[in-house]
Formats: sequence, C-alpha cells, structure tokens
Amino acid sequence: MNWLSVSIIAYLIIALGVIIDKFLLSSNRVSHPVVYAFYSGILSFFTIFVFLPGLHLVSLTDALGMFLFGIIFIYGVLLLFFAIKKSEASRVVPVVGAIIPLVTLAIESILLGQNFSAQILLGIVILIFGGLLISFDLPVKLGKKKFFAGFYYSIFAGIFLAVSYVGVSYFYKKIGFVNGFAWTRIGVAIGALLMFLIPIWRKSIINSIFGFEKAKEKNIRTGCLFILNKILNGVGSVLVNYAIYIGSVTLVNALVSIEYVFVFFLALIFHGIYPKIFSEKNKFYDILQKIIAILIIAIGIVLITI
Repeated sequence: MNWLSVSIIAYLIIALGVIIDKFLLSSNRVSHPVVYAFYSGILSFFTIFVFLPGLHLVSLTDALGMFLFGIIFIYGVLLLFFAIKKSEASRVVPVVGAIIPLVTLAIESILLGQNFSAQILLGIVILIFGGLLISFDLPVKLGKKKFFAGFYYSIFAGIFLAVSYVGVSYFYKKIGFVNGFAWTRIGVAIGALLMFLIPIWRKSIINSIFGFEKAKEKNIRTGCLFILNKILNGVGSVLVNYAIYIGSVTLVNALVSIEYVFVFFLALIFHGIYPKIFSEKNKFYDILQKIIAILIIAIGIVLITI
C-alpha cells in the first residue's frame, strides 16, 4: 500500500479509539477520567518491553527531561478525557487538533526565533476561526453558555500535548526514536502514579481497583475493551509513523483532518445505537456547522504544514 492508503487506515483506527474512549468514559464502565488516564499511563509503561533490545542508558539530564515530557503528556491525555466525557467527541477532537499546531508554532517562534511566512500566518488565522466555529453552540443566545461543555479542557489538553510533542521530538532527534519513546513511557507511568497525590483522585483509583474485584464479569469486559482500545491506538500510531517513513511527514500530518471526519461520522452512527452516551446534536444546522468547521480546520492545517 502507498502512504495515502496507510494514512487513511491509521486515522480511521485512531478515530475508532476516540469513540471507544467516549463510550467507556460516558457510560458507567469507567467511574472517572482520572481512573481511565491512570490505567492508560500504567499500561503504556509495559510497551517499553517491546523496545527493550534497543534500549540503552542515557544521561541523567536527558532522562529527567524525558520523564518531564512524559508526565506532561499523560496530564494532557487526562484533560482530553475530561473534555471527551463532558462533550461531543466530534467537537473535542478538532479543537484539540487545532490547538496543537498553533502552540507548536508559538514555541518554535519564541524559542527558535523563527519567522513565519504569510501563508503560515493565514493558516493560523484559519485554524483559530475553524476551532472557534466548531466550539460555539449555534445559534448563540444571550445569557446562555456560548462554548460547548469541556471547551476549556480541550484548550488545555491541546497545550499540554503540544508541549509534550515538541519536547519528545527533541529527544527523538538527539537519542533516537526507540530510546526516546521508551524513556518517555517511564515518565508517563510516573505521571500516572503522581495522581495518587490528589486525595479525591486517589480515592477514585483505589475504589476502581476494589470495584474490579467485586464485579468481575462486567469489569473483565470493560478491561478487555480498554486493552483493545489501547491496541488500536498503538497500531494507529505505528501506521502513522510508517506512512511518514514511506511518504511525507508534511502530507501525512496534513491528513489528520480526516480523523475528525471519521470521528464525526462514527459518532453519528453510534448515536443511533447509544443515544444517551453519544449525545451528538443531529439537527441540520449542527451537522452543517461541524462539516464546515472541519473543512476550515483542514485548510488551516494544510497551510501551516506545506
């Protein structure tokens, strides 16, 4: 298969993972986003055993840096889970996807003193407009909340994830992908364990452990679905990186807007099956608003990446 086919399959798999996230978080299967993020972080630690043959020691400074960006990543994921639990996945994912390149460009501009072309600046403006368009609950009425529930969680999730991606990318270039990935996974696990420091979070996590013991059959099904989801996310990530390897990093990243389209249509399909969980607004102007916003965000991503 060529890079285009691999990219489309990868983003479809990742979109399906987002839908499963929404299902687990918005049903009674997972009690709290912190619980979901905690197990995600702990489970990701075991992926380092896949890369164990190529793993080697690094300097203390590099190790601490990768731990830090791994911690930032898991808290970005936690904020994303909060947003997905509170709102429609078809709104959350495009907003987070628009924030990440904006923050990445801002970091490059501040730290590297990079000057941007008129095309990139136009792309930034379009991204902001598209992100705002999908964020508003139209028609906007005076005295009512203008943004969707979970909007601010989405903004901060995008910021945290962007900072993590920039930092991890630096270490990938410095010590290689295998070592950079493995050491940051340790940071992700550390970040998950740090959730025990917050009393209310600690209580939720501990209750989930005892709850698993009390209701084995239901929770075993939930656990299997959770593991399946993590496998899907892993396969999707590998396919994206493979598409970049055989194609172009610029073009593959620009195709991320296809993921938003998949999330949108999958959410509509599952809304018909689980209307209480997938509370997608399916009026004509709601659907039209999302389609237009996704197209605008896609144009913005293309402008800033090509």
